Amino acid sequence: MSENTRELREVKVERVESRKYRATSAESGASVEFGQGEGLLTPVELLLAAIAGCSAIDVDVATTRRSEPEKFEVAASGYKLNEDGAGRMDDITMSFDLKFPDTDEGRKAAGMVERIVKLSHDKYCTVSRTVELGAKVASEIVD
Repeated sequence: MSENTRELREVKVERVESRKYRATSAESGASVEFGQGEGLLTPVELLLAAIAGCSAIDVDVATTRRSEPEKFEVAASGYKLNEDGAGRMDDITMSFDLKFPDTDEGRKAAGMVERIVKLSHDKYCTVSRTVELGAKVASEIVD
């Protein structure tokens, strides 16, 4: 049986200072600062981090039921294109660099990785699925 749901997610972005911003989750209150300048991730880097982070969580939750990893790194990269002055990202790739202990449980965890990465891409990772499938984005000006 198929179940369709719709849950509102929201963040607020505030200007902290010139070229520095803070995004705050309406749900948890957690925040992250970003922008342009030393020590700050740009919005494009945040997009790549969100894609990698979403799949990293999927893989981490599934594999650590079996074994704690000795190494767990996920990198995301892509090409920023400029098309007649309009920017976008293309050819985004994730690389999973994982190592598990040489134990029965570690080998079981390692054996799950390929399947979980595929499931994350095809079904579970909201971020990469949204990027691939596209989503309507609208803007409004509040008085």
